[in-house]
Amino acid sequence: MAAAAHKLQSTLAALWRVRLFVQPYRWRLYAGITAFGVARLLEALVPVLTAVAINKMADGDYRVDWQVMGIVVAVLFRYIVVSFARFSVRRAGLGTAFDLRQKLYQSLQLQGGKFFSEFSIGDMMTRAVADISLIQRLISMGTILAVILIYATVIGFGFMLYYSPILTLLLIPPMPLVFIYARYSALKMGVASALVQDRLSDIGTHTQENLSGIRTIQAMVQEDNEIRRFAETNQAYADAFYDQGQINSAMAAWMPTLAAVCSLTILAFGGNEVLQGRMLIGDFVAFFMFVNMVVQPFRVAGFMVNLFQRAGVASNRLFEVFDRNPEIPDSPSGATPTEVAGRLSIKELSFTYPGNTTPALHSISIEIEAGKTIALMGRVGSGKTTLLKQLIRLLEPRRGSIKLDGYDVHDYPLSQLRTQVAMVPQDPFLFAEPLKDNLTYDDPNRALEEIWEAAISADLKNTIEDFPEQLNTLVGERGVTLSGGQKQRATLARGMIRNAPVLVLDDCFSAVDTETEEHILGELKRVREQQTTVLVSHRVSTARHADHIYILDEGRIIEDGTHSELLTRKGYYAELERIQREGADEEDLKNKRVAS
Repeated sequence: MAAAAHKLQSTLAALWRVRLFVQPYRWRLYAGITAFGVARLLEALVPVLTAVAINKMADGDYRVDWQVMGIVVAVLFRYIVVSFARFSVRRAGLGTAFDLRQKLYQSLQLQGGKFFSEFSIGDMMTRAVADISLIQRLISMGTILAVILIYATVIGFGFMLYYSPILTLLLIPPMPLVFIYARYSALKMGVASALVQDRLSDIGTHTQENLSGIRTIQAMVQEDNEIRRFAETNQAYADAFYDQGQINSAMAAWMPTLAAVCSLTILAFGGNEVLQGRMLIGDFVAFFMFVNMVVQPFRVAGFMVNLFQRAGVASNRLFEVFDRNPEIPDSPSGATPTEVAGRLSIKELSFTYPGNTTPALHSISIEIEAGKTIALMGRVGSGKTTLLKQLIRLLEPRRGSIKLDGYDVHDYPLSQLRTQVAMVPQDPFLFAEPLKDNLTYDDPNRALEEIWEAAISADLKNTIEDFPEQLNTLVGERGVTLSGGQKQRATLARGMIRNAPVLVLDDCFSAVDTETEEHILGELKRVREQQTTVLVSHRVSTARHADHIYILDEGRIIEDGTHSELLTRKGYYAELERIQREGADEEDLKNKRVAS
């Protein structure tokens, strides 16, 4: 129970923090709350006028026209005021939800690999949709219920004391029981709600991963196994929701029972007061109507506790993301040039991934003059991609270890650094948008000539022209409608169109044939003659076009030099060239045999 109490306190603290997002819409909220107060007063006029009319008729005076008209006017005005109040409060809830989603999306854009290794994409989607929707419901609906409860209690008890202080006192003893039970249920509801949201995140994660890997699942005939695994995840969510529903159902049953007991008590004692002549019949009817006004909100107390607890848990989950500092801090010095020539200097660069003891990079030193092309080669896991990611601070290098045009990369604004150093990753990711939008992702207003020039350089022009809709062709989720080579050339064109002073290509030719590769490399040399290019490749046919080649192994540079220099040293590069040349000769021989 102590843990549950701590969780309740944490939930309330998170809800209190949400007020910062509600603040821009506070006047809408205040207007709605004020309007609900006016509506309660208009509602209170109905029992008062009813009491006057009944007392007059009990005295034989049936002229109650103005009382009837008063009730009609009060009801009509109450309808107008309540409509305005609900609109105002719900607009505040909608605005708050909008800002929370913007904040969440902004926070996610500033996170890196470490964050996304802890939190799955499906979990983030659940927080962006389900959790924020719970907070919106709390503001839009929970505020309405809470305000009605407060106004009904204050106004109702005020008029009840006016009509009969004795009968009013009869309702006070059950109130502590209501509070104790509500607190007990809130503690249990908090634990249950947290579990429900976690299980919902599990469903989101499972679904996202399953659909992303659907081709692998189908290729390995694992559909039935995945359906069974999803059924287990789904059952866990259903069980958690069922447990939460039991708590909510218990409250939903207990609160109306308490309300019924209160009503019966008032009916018994109040009826006796009327029979004894100590209370007018009209006053008793009005008193009973005010009892219903006070008791009615308690009928939905279980729903209110459920709503507040689930929104509190959702708030906690959102602030868990909001409170994470950006993995890559953006704190430029302000002294860097607006445009760079492209000279890179890497000195004694070492890097170890968190949780590992073996360095991924160890004392790497490379000098790249502006306008030069270098190639990085090495076995899988030798540290090539790790090095490239630090050039644009996707991984954080040690200060002073990487400089661009003589300035530390930390001194550049992140946006400028990643604009001046354009990286094409080895994973050819495309958005589910038209091909044109993918190629011009950084600047949708690019001229058509630029797009076609980049397509020609990436040997993509003929492919585009073969599509019925050409540049307007939808490429599907992650470019599913394109082949591996087409996706790779599309991402290469997207990188080349940026015309950045430094272009970093992380193994971008692995899915293209040697003829296409030669065309692209020729175009790179032509269009980037005065700009810096960094190539990562496993092919000697690619690396030989570079001005200088570096061979990495286990995070260290074991060889470097030009193509001809490395061949004379008879090391890793020369052996790789021999193996790939012999493999190419064997392939040519097979093709000749097939042709003959």
